[in-house]
Order: sequence, then C-alpha cells, then structure tokens
Amino acid sequence: MSTTNNLFSEFEAVSSKQWKQQIQYELKGADYNETLVWESQEGIKVKPFYHIDEFEVKLDSNAPEHAFTILQNIFVHDVKKSNQRALDSLHRGAESIRFTIENKTVSIDDLMQNLPIKETTYYFHLPFLSIDYAAKLSDFAAKHQAKFILLIDPIGQLTKDGNWFESLESDIEKLNTIAAASSVNFLSINAGIYQNAGANMVQQLAYTLAHVNEYFNRLPSFGGAGGGLTIEVAVGTNYFFEIAKLRALRILFNTLAKEYHHNFDCNIIATPTKRNKTIYDYNVNMLRTTTECMSAILGGANAVANLPYDALYHKDNEFGDRIARNQLLVLKHESYFDKVNNPADGAYYIENLTEQLAEKALLLFKDIETNGGLITQLMEGTIQRKISESAQKEQDLFDSGKETLLGTNKYPNKNDRMKDDLELYPFVKQNPRKTLITPIIEKRLAEKLEQERLATE
Repeated sequence: MSTTNNLFSEFEAVSSKQWKQQIQYELKGADYNETLVWESQEGIKVKPFYHIDEFEVKLDSNAPEHAFTILQNIFVHDVKKSNQRALDSLHRGAESIRFTIENKTVSIDDLMQNLPIKETTYYFHLPFLSIDYAAKLSDFAAKHQAKFILLIDPIGQLTKDGNWFESLESDIEKLNTIAAASSVNFLSINAGIYQNAGANMVQQLAYTLAHVNEYFNRLPSFGGAGGGLTIEVAVGTNYFFEIAKLRALRILFNTLAKEYHHNFDCNIIATPTKRNKTIYDYNVNMLRTTTECMSAILGGANAVANLPYDALYHKDNEFGDRIARNQLLVLKHESYFDKVNNPADGAYYIENLTEQLAEKALLLFKDIETNGGLITQLMEGTIQRKISESAQKEQDLFDSGKETLLGTNKYPNKNDRMKDDLELYPFVKQNPRKTLITPIIEKRLAEKLEQERLATE
C-alpha cells in the first residue's frame, strides 16, 4: 500500500486550468467552445472534460440500495397459458412478472396458480379502472402475503387515448376509493409515452413530475398503506444522458414528495425506447437495447423490462423473450452490474448532467404549474405541441443523416426483405374518432423510410 502511495506522490496534480491551457495550445488557434463544446437538444452544453476542481457534490441520487430485478412482460389472453409462461420465465431467469390484464373476468387465483408468491414481485398493468378488480387483487395479496403492485394511471389513459376511462371527476373519485381501501401500491405514471413520442429529456422529466403532482393534488387519501408510486420510463440511446435522466427523476420525485409530506420513494420500471428501433437490420436492435438497459441499471432503475429485438413486427414469441431476458442475465451475472450500489456516484460528467437536467426540468415544471398544471395544458394542447416540436427536430436530424441508425439511414442492406415477415403493423395506427384531447402519439424515427422501402419490395 505504501508503495502505491509513494508512486502517486511522485506526480504533481494537474489543475483544470492547466488542462484547458494545454487543450487550447493543441487547438492551434481554433476556438475552444466552438470546436469542443457541443449542445444537446435540451440546451445542455457538454464540455470535453470534467475535473475535480469544478466539482461540488450537491445532489443525493437516492438510488436504490439493492440490485435491479429482471422484469418479464406477459399479456394475459389465455389465463392458463399466461400462468405457464410466468412459471417458465421465472425458471429461466426472470425475477418479477408484469401481467397486462384487459379483461375484468380474469381469475386471480387461476393466474397465480403454483407461482412463487412471497418471494417474487408481480405487477398488474390494468388498462381499465375498476374498484372491484383492484379490491380483488388487494385482497389476494393480503391473504397470501403476496408482493403485488398495481399499475393504474387514468392520466396516462388520457394522454395515450385522448379520453378518460369515464371522466376526470369519476376517474379521480374511483382512485380515491381505491386509495382508501388498498393495501398494495396501486398508482403508476406512464412516463414512457413522452419519450416514445419524441419529447426531449427535460420535457420528459418535467411532464412526469407534473403528472405525479396532479395525483398528489387530487388524492388526499393517498399515502397510506398502499401509498407507493411506480413510474414507468422509456430509456433512449444517449448513454450518459439517460443515466443522468433516471437519477434526476428520482431526485425530483423525492423533492416533490417531501412537499406533500410523503415519505416513500418512487419505484422505477425502465424499458428501452421504441423510438430508435427498426424493422430492417433488426439484429442491431439487440445492441441498442443492451446499452439502454445498461443506462437504466446504472441510473438506478428498480426493475428493467427489456424490449425483444423483434417486438415491432412479431407477436410475443418464446425466442424473442428469451434473447431479451438473456441480455439482462448477462449484464447481471456476467458483467456484474448488480454488485455495486450507485456506481455512477462521483462521476463528474454524470453528476453535472444530473444537476443540469434536474434544474432545467424543475424550471419547466414550475412553468407548467403556473399555467394550470399538466391536465390543463393537455386540454389546451400545449404539451402535445411542445412534444411535436421536439420530435420534429429529432426527425429532421435523422432525415438529414446527422442522427444515425445503423442499417437504416446508414449502411443499409438493400437486400433486406421484410414485407412477408410482418406479423404486426409497425407504424403509427390511424384511428379517427372523437376525443377529449389530441392524444400523444408514439412514433419511431425510421417509419417513413421503412414504409418507402417496403413499398419498393
């Protein structure tokens, strides 16, 4: 140990000013800021280096003190098959299950038959609002000491569908009834829609915080036994920014929760974005989802549900699910991503990004609240317009080739043929109907280019 100390003591510390002087010298007269400092879509200026001289620990990321769980998504159509698939997924490495249940008649007893109850967390995504069904799930959890988390989000329903389940008043009244009686966490925020529709990271954070604030304002009985809250986020491809985004989200949530005297943390479920995924050269999707899952883990997500490489154009299938799950298993058990708590702490660049994202998002959040809150701005169309503007900026970068998707707008394989392999329609679906607001539409960057290629096959 003494040898190591002596070795390092032989070198003088190099200050931030000295580094910058050396860089300026190497640039041979070129402007430092114009040449090496770039600005993100969020207005964050990224420097070529970060130094301890300029670093001051200001933020507590409050990242979870435990390893992330590998989450398997299962859409419940046939209860018996879904039960078997859950059992199989758990045997093959999944550590938690998210059931999507669209039918209120699905039997919880049948669905949970022979599944490990006490040691596994089960999420229930409910795209409907039912006091009775929420009570059934809560009662089952209490009776069997099960770890159930319900994912109910009426505001998310409004953003995605354009309509409430029933109405603002009715939906909030039902939520308050569920809050008063539920012994399990029941409330969720669908923040992934903002990312998948093209919002930049500051917008994603601010809209998510405003989304949370609407519930905190409207649910006076929230915060009891089932008072926890789950935030579902989509993770993009900007590696370090996405790590910082999740860290900033947790900081912002805890700041807001304290204002309401809530003493619980948020439970973050992260999934790779669909926005940069492609149907051509689809194996590249595995590379994209791997780095996105890495960002989610390092950013402090509680659970990560990977997106299968063929999710855009194939129905759920065992092979795609297995590959997606194995990506997370490799990260966990071979790359040891679960062995260090808060691995990004102290990284000057990430800390700086986290601070800037949190500060900019907080300013935008305050502006939203000053102008009536998220629901009011959705009704006015302001949120939709801002997201559309941000999405168009990114689309222009992609169309011009400045934002690259390998295999799609750079080095495409002209021999690829996909027309006969599409089990699902991979583009924005048009569904003209009367809605209360203009829904927020998720759209991928490559859609127009892919449609043009499909038309020439």
